[in-house]
Amino acid sequence: MNKKEVLEIRKQFTPENCAITRICGCYVDHEKEKKTELKKAFLSMPEEEALKYFDIFKHTLSGTLGKNLMNMEFPTEQEMPGGTQEFLLKLRDSKLTDDLLVEEFYDKVIENYIYPENYYIILIHAVYDVPGKSSDGLEMFDASDTVYEHIMCSICPVNLTKAGLTYNAETNNIEDRIRDWFVELPVKGFLFPAFNDRASDLHGVLYYSKKPEELQPDFIENVLGSQIPLTAKDQKASFQTIISDTLGEDCDYEVVRNIHDNLNEMIEEAKETPEPLELGKPEMKNLLARSGASQEHLETFDEEFEEVVGEKQTLLAANIASTKTFQIETPDIVLKVNPERSDLVETREIDGRKCLVIPIDEHLEVNGIEVH
Repeated sequence: MNKKEVLEIRKQFTPENCAITRICGCYVDHEKEKKTELKKAFLSMPEEEALKYFDIFKHTLSGTLGKNLMNMEFPTEQEMPGGTQEFLLKLRDSKLTDDLLVEEFYDKVIENYIYPENYYIILIHAVYDVPGKSSDGLEMFDASDTVYEHIMCSICPVNLTKAGLTYNAETNNIEDRIRDWFVELPVKGFLFPAFNDRASDLHGVLYYSKKPEELQPDFIENVLGSQIPLTAKDQKASFQTIISDTLGEDCDYEVVRNIHDNLNEMIEEAKETPEPLELGKPEMKNLLARSGASQEHLETFDEEFEEVVGEKQTLLAANIASTKTFQIETPDIVLKVNPERSDLVETREIDGRKCLVIPIDEHLEVNGIEVH
């Protein structure tokens, strides 16, 4: 799913556009015991309560694609009878009215979701009539020819409100506040099936993680059956490893600076496209070639990329680039440069020592003090 497709589904979480037919919920305590459950038609819910759920659902489709929101596909074995895809399809097609299926889903989540405190599992079923689009891109709501039927799960921590004092209007007193259990915004969730090309894609699922580095591998593997993706941090580390291993001792300042500049240029050129910029093996190889890597070094690139990332895997440009910083480090010095002016810094050998050379024009400050 791209940004536009995520936003299109997110827009349904309003009273005017609501396509949710049914909601189910299960409150789980820190001992993994089900404490209470909810199942009802969503439209029967009081408006104020529904608005709070809308906020939760919007947050389940929030964040950055490739970091908080990850497109995942089912491996072939999970699309076979008895696989996780079949189970999720049954759940969707049941419209959440099959209590045994819903209970089985809760059990799968409880078994595989690692969280030491209380949490609330929310599961919704929705049917969205996808409006057609005219040649100029305008939506035609009376020309819907596609129905996107889907389920979405949100997992929310449930914590005690903070202790403190409060004003009681009835008694006109400042009193000890009663602490109660508060459902917080989601930290994990998923949308199935994916909404690709404005239609159902049964081969994909969109996964949400509030903290990109905490993906819950057991949950992904056993509930969704998808392959665990590289986190944003791991993608950046893989990118750095590929460059270091491919270039070896010829990984000098000029080449690294060129990679930085060329990558940021690619991101800028792709800024208006809805799809996030991804770099597979050919794109990465071309980036290194443009940045000054020799043909001799590129001979080992394919092997390095496949070993570190995977033959058909890609790296998201937003995860591997440093668009806001250009940082140079030695054991004793950290130098931060405007990423658009990395050309101001160069390396030279002076008196037999390799040095960084930075031209000083009119203004120089040290610890906030202007020096001359």
